[in-house]
Amino acid sequence: MTDSCKTTSEIETRANVVFERTYRASVEEIWELWTTKDGFESWWGPEQFRADVSLIEPRKGGALHYEMAADTPEMVEAMKQMGRPPSHHTRAHFSEFQPHDRLVLRHIIDFLPGVHPYESTIIAEFFAAGDNVRMVVTVEPMHDDEFTKMSVMGFTSQLTKLDKRFEQKA
Repeated sequence: MTDSCKTTSEIETRANVVFERTYRASVEEIWELWTTKDGFESWWGPEQFRADVSLIEPRKGGALHYEMAADTPEMVEAMKQMGRPPSHHTRAHFSEFQPHDRLVLRHIIDFLPGVHPYESTIIAEFFAAGDNVRMVVTVEPMHDDEFTKMSVMGFTSQLTKLDKRFEQKA
């Protein structure tokens, strides 16, 4: 069996990745970044990518559909050189939805050539403390180590968008 064909049980044996950030913001502000079209589009996606939301239903069981697209000519070219399309449609749903406390997004990973579709979970938890919010995001590993590393790099990159946003506010 090749790495690109890992089973769900093999994926589950690798460790989740946890990101923590504390922002000078209200929990409502941070929550809106995850649960509204404008909020999600304002930061989701690594640098040089953007997310164009076509559907967001912020509730338990609600859908989230977006196009992840390379956002610069250089990134479009880089994607072509890697043999990957410059954009892909992404589907997810909110499997848990506890306003201002916790949400769980289950993404359908069905856009990778040669990889059987599978679900990947992102858990976001929010802890208000005075004028700050601590956000803890837990991300499941991808189907293989290479894509897990790429996922971690991508998520770290998109978090820099939030870091910059809240640095300016401080």
